[in-house]
Amino acid sequence: MVGGMLVLNTLAPVFLLIAVGAGLQLTKLVSADFLKEANRVTYWLGLPALLFSQLAGSFRDAGGAGAMFTVMLVATLFVTAAAYGVAVLLRVPGAALGTFVQGGFRGNLAFVGLPVIFSLPDAPLAWGVSARTAAVLTVAPMMVFYNVAGVVVLLLSQHRLGWGMVKPFLRQLVTTPPLIATLAGIGWALAGWTLPAAVDKALTALGEMALPLGLLGVGGSLVAVKLGATWRRPLGSALVKTALAPLLGWAVGRALGLGAAELKLVLILLACPTAIVSYTMAIELKGDESLAAGTISLSVLTSLVSLAVIVGLM
Repeated sequence: MVGGMLVLNTLAPVFLLIAVGAGLQLTKLVSADFLKEANRVTYWLGLPALLFSQLAGSFRDAGGAGAMFTVMLVATLFVTAAAYGVAVLLRVPGAALGTFVQGGFRGNLAFVGLPVIFSLPDAPLAWGVSARTAAVLTVAPMMVFYNVAGVVVLLLSQHRLGWGMVKPFLRQLVTTPPLIATLAGIGWALAGWTLPAAVDKALTALGEMALPLGLLGVGGSLVAVKLGATWRRPLGSALVKTALAPLLGWAVGRALGLGAAELKLVLILLACPTAIVSYTMAIELKGDESLAAGTISLSVLTSLVSLAVIVGLM
């Protein structure tokens, strides 16, 4: 009974906000442009403020998060390899291969993973940092990896390795606000600087805006995408992301001796649905638009099951 209430209290706020965002779009209570603009504000301002303020104030204590990041990174590399294998079994054509693989490993850490973890009790971990801080310290470098790996797999399905990949690769990296905020926050902390109280409060307020507004944007975006007649491939990519990824993460975490509390946080992040930004990147880098949209939609549904199991049983 207690476990059931924990699952409900943790996941219901997150997925209810996603449903509210979908409802706002379906009923046209707000225009499609409103949610798009809100998502842009979150992506360019709210999320960078959250990452920068958290990292600037706590990166000095990041030592224990290294193990969490290592487990998540190794598991994601295994998931990426597995996604290629599943794509071959499903006969995904070459031009769509990068879209399938990106959908299988790139999780919505910022707008689903962090809200789920922030809904849990913020208990201190064995190395003295709170669960929320540990999650941010893990998410920040993973977002760097996602940006790099996402561009690489999409470009590899269109081009061979070569200098022609360098320009779009660098352009994508230098125009990613969360990545810039992550590097700036780490640099600020390593320099030993302290944020002025007024600036810290302003960034905290912007960061608190990011999570609920981001969830509304996720819901609105789901209404806009079209699944299409072909569902096996997007479902395959969604299951790689929300079922296989946490299973591999559990195996890697146990093998590397990660503590139970830390492992639970990592598995929540690995079980997140496919990131909405993967749809944008698939379009920009000439991937398969319908496959990207279908993967995102189905992964939201399949992640609900995975997250309920992780939150309730671990």
